[in-house]
Amino acid sequence: MKLQQLRYIWEVAHHELNVSATAQSLYTSQPGISKQIRLLEDELGVEIFARSGKHLPRVTAAGEQILQTAGEILRKVETIKRIGQEFSNQKKGTLSIATTHTQARYALPSVIKGFIRQYPEVALHMHQGSPVQIAEMAADGTVDFAIATEGLELFDDLLMMPCYRWNRCVVVPKGHPLTQKPLTLQALAEHPLVTYVFGFTGRSRLDEAFDREGLLPKVVFTAADADVIKTYVRLGLGVGIVAQMAFDPIQDSDLVSLDASALFEPSVTKIGFRRGTFLRGFMCDFIERFAPHLTRRIQTQLMNCRSKDEQNALFAHIELPTL
Repeated sequence: MKLQQLRYIWEVAHHELNVSATAQSLYTSQPGISKQIRLLEDELGVEIFARSGKHLPRVTAAGEQILQTAGEILRKVETIKRIGQEFSNQKKGTLSIATTHTQARYALPSVIKGFIRQYPEVALHMHQGSPVQIAEMAADGTVDFAIATEGLELFDDLLMMPCYRWNRCVVVPKGHPLTQKPLTLQALAEHPLVTYVFGFTGRSRLDEAFDREGLLPKVVFTAADADVIKTYVRLGLGVGIVAQMAFDPIQDSDLVSLDASALFEPSVTKIGFRRGTFLRGFMCDFIERFAPHLTRRIQTQLMNCRSKDEQNALFAHIELPTL
């Protein structure tokens, strides 16, 4: 059994069982990957992937367990590499982050700018997706950190740390009727709404608020991108509800922002990483730059927590900033 074979089956499984796409991503040949997978299966005496002609329609039951263990082995190998890199060159390496558009566009730029200035030899990779996709990437080791408001709690293997609170604003064109009276949920429910796709950027808080009042909001358009939402507000499609951080008084000077923090419960953005991850020095620094209250001492204490209750107790008395 070779480490390369484990890498091949892991990558095939994470390229939708497409050997050609896997070969392209690994800069190798399709026949070479297929041969190595066959050799591994012959050695183990079981099939990892079911076959239908030249296609791999599914992972076998044995393959599921083999892939799980292979993933753990590959992550251990990566940890060994990171330990070596940390002691050989503390300011050189890679850092991969998965996050939503809102975080990438509004919360992270200044953090990343300062980080790159401090660590010019660290290659920073950012992936965007839905909260569930982001959590999956962190859980399976595709990325180092997941930054999101929702979805991270679905994966038990992730250690999560609260970064900041945020709330929403209502965005309307100048002269809109909502600018002429106090903002209420009832008033919002009378207008067509343009907001985030369910599961994105704290959307659940919005739905919960309307449900508590027995109101059914008229959501006519949803998007994952606050800039897209504001575009359709400008087109007159409806009233926008976005994160407060997504409204720029200069760039959005043609619109009016109405504070909606009294209407909706605040949301908390978290940063998560896979349990057992070896955090290099610059990774710890990135966390602290993004959320200064998450000091290295707090990070170490989190990794030593043995239960969810201990994790919750660790952050119970920390006052989160509001963005």
